[in-house]
Amino acid sequence: MSYRYGASYLDPGLNTLVAPTAPPVYTYYLYSWGQSAYGQLGLGNITAYSSPKQVGATTLWSSVSISTGSFNTSAIRNDGTLWTWGRNNFGQLGLNNTTYYSSPKQVGALTNWKTVSTGFYHTMAIKTNGTLWAWGRGLYGGLGLGNTTNYSSPVQVGALTTWLTVVASYGYGYAIKTDGSLWSWGNNAQGQLGLGNTTYYSSPKQVGALTTWTKLSGNIAIQSNGTLWSWGSNNNGQLGLGNRTNYSSPKQIGALTTWLSVSSGGYSAAIKTDGTLWMWGPNSNGQLGLGNRTNYSSPMQVGALTNWSSVVGGFTTTIATKTDGTLWVWGNNFYGQLGLGNRTNYSSPKQVGSLTTWQAITVAENNTLAALY
Repeated sequence: MSYRYGASYLDPGLNTLVAPTAPPVYTYYLYSWGQSAYGQLGLGNITAYSSPKQVGATTLWSSVSISTGSFNTSAIRNDGTLWTWGRNNFGQLGLNNTTYYSSPKQVGALTNWKTVSTGFYHTMAIKTNGTLWAWGRGLYGGLGLGNTTNYSSPVQVGALTTWLTVVASYGYGYAIKTDGSLWSWGNNAQGQLGLGNTTYYSSPKQVGALTTWTKLSGNIAIQSNGTLWSWGSNNNGQLGLGNRTNYSSPKQIGALTTWLSVSSGGYSAAIKTDGTLWMWGPNSNGQLGLGNRTNYSSPMQVGALTNWSSVVGGFTTTIATKTDGTLWVWGNNFYGQLGLGNRTNYSSPKQVGSLTTWQAITVAENNTLAALY
């Protein structure tokens, strides 16, 4: 699973037969484009690119988890190793230093990393044994370690082995356990922890008592019955509740039970079980893909297509894939982060090239990464 402010993912299918006793092994090329002021594209330089560029020559990247944050990137290879690059002023690369790197560097020597999420200035990851780990800036208690200390190497969050997925954001984080319970910690100035208050917590706290949470992207989540929920800051209608009121506890978005996946950044995007794509929130750069720059406080359908498979929203840039493996982008393109070979903003989806083999996507402030099967 891949999540950034709710990163989206697509499980790959096999093109060759695999022996029943052998685990499937997927190989992927990794591509990036957009801004690279801190080397966050992983291309060995700080040059901006407006078209996709391959990150190194290896095909060992896994579609399971790639994540971009505030000028730094994390990714897991299919051998279970964890790699990071880009900005490292708070040790968010986990390399036991604060040195910036413009090419991927391995975090330790372990081969049991399962999923990773890159926030603004910190990173969180889960191992295959279900343990949760954090590093980088500890401001507001965002690492969940019971303090506000910075760490430049991975530190385990508690002793539990039941963590399923995690999302790192700006000084706070969220996670779902294997029992379906939802947990949060860190900065809570606008009720973004969903705990019914605005108190900061430096250790994980359970959000309500429900054990039906299944998918999560920041402060928007889906329950097992297909309902969609949101909470926290809502100054631009990004909660999808038809207003601009902040809520410190989860509120259901409409009454539908057909939500499949969700992504939240400064705005929100979601896909329904029928393959339709819906977006809402601020739209100053056309990032909602609705052909205009109007803000919406309730979900609005993007076109009429029913073949969307994954979507990720950054701050003002959106990237998505269709079931045919094509890659689509729209929104802010100041640094060429749409990958279209120019720096023009688009308020409707535009296809990136003609390939039909895109399998995983993630987007941050001004840069984009995608895995090519």
